[in-house]
Amino acid sequence: MTAPVWGPVHQDIADLLADHPADVPAVVDHLTKLQDVLVRLPPLHQSCPLADFNGLYLTITAKVLERLYDGRFADPAFLSRLDVEFAARYFDALRLWTESSPYTPQAWACIFERMHGPDVRPLPAAAAGVNAHINFDLPFALVTTFDHLESEPADDGDQHRDYLQINEIFAESIPTLRRGYLDRWQLIIDTLNGDLDDWYQGELVQYTRDVAWRNAQRIWRVRHDAHARERERDRLDGTASRLGRLLLSPLGALLQ
Repeated sequence: MTAPVWGPVHQDIADLLADHPADVPAVVDHLTKLQDVLVRLPPLHQSCPLADFNGLYLTITAKVLERLYDGRFADPAFLSRLDVEFAARYFDALRLWTESSPYTPQAWACIFERMHGPDVRPLPAAAAGVNAHINFDLPFALVTTFDHLESEPADDGDQHRDYLQINEIFAESIPTLRRGYLDRWQLIIDTLNGDLDDWYQGELVQYTRDVAWRNAQRIWRVRHDAHARERERDRLDGTASRLGRLLLSPLGALLQ
């Protein structure tokens, strides 16, 4: 009999993934509960790679929710729907892996398969999760959001400007988040580098999210062509999985 992929917390994760959150507060609640479960996984020598990413994702999503409550978005219905669709793709990938499905996206499988070792340093693990979620999940989440709202991914409109606001949240959050992954000796080097590392990683997130927007526009144009859409899925999954494996390799440790 095959052992459950999540070990002693397998049923807890399966129960959590039984339904999709319907709004942003529910997404935050799901991520919070998932984090509580992931930190109970049998520990590796360093940390749980998925918990390293999930904690970052939870922080960013909670800040999105704060801005929604504060009325900071021109089109809150768009941002709310996008947040729900975006999270659904992450939870779906987790559910497929939980079910040992061969249809688990490779962009996520390369992280999930490291749950039992070998160890991955926290910052590369978090970066690999961000890579899978933005480079693979985000373009499709945008397309389903626009389709649901009967809109389209047009540049320079309210929805695009709201989308770009998320870059600001990353820029505000990156310094604290990144330093939380560093050892003491790395913090000393980080201090010597000043704001350079924070600036670089903020620019990288902005660039990656810009590429995701362009990929969403590309998918939008072929959304009614099942074969073309599947080719885009395979292309983005392949690209993200190759980058993810690089980030999770010994070379990826240079990130930290």
